[in-house]
Amino acid sequence: MNAIYADITVSISELKKNPDHVLREAGNRTVAVLSHNKPAFYRIRPELFEALLDSGADQDLAKWVASRLALKNEAVEVDIDRV
Repeated sequence: MNAIYADITVSISELKKNPDHVLREAGNRTVAVLSHNKPAFYRIRPELFEALLDSGADQDLAKWVASRLALKNEAVEVDIDRV
């Protein structure tokens, strides 16, 4: 059985019949759209979607920083005052 991470669930058939009504009733709450009683997709607030993207970007940046720090012992020391 799949977990459903939403405040509201609706079938694809119900969504097709009247999508505007479903979205209006949901307001800012997350909606899980079900196909054969399993989540097919989620409708989330734009702010939440942006936060998810930022979180993924932060994780990518953290991995890049860690990989660069692993190469620290290969760094070449330079003197910024020497030209």
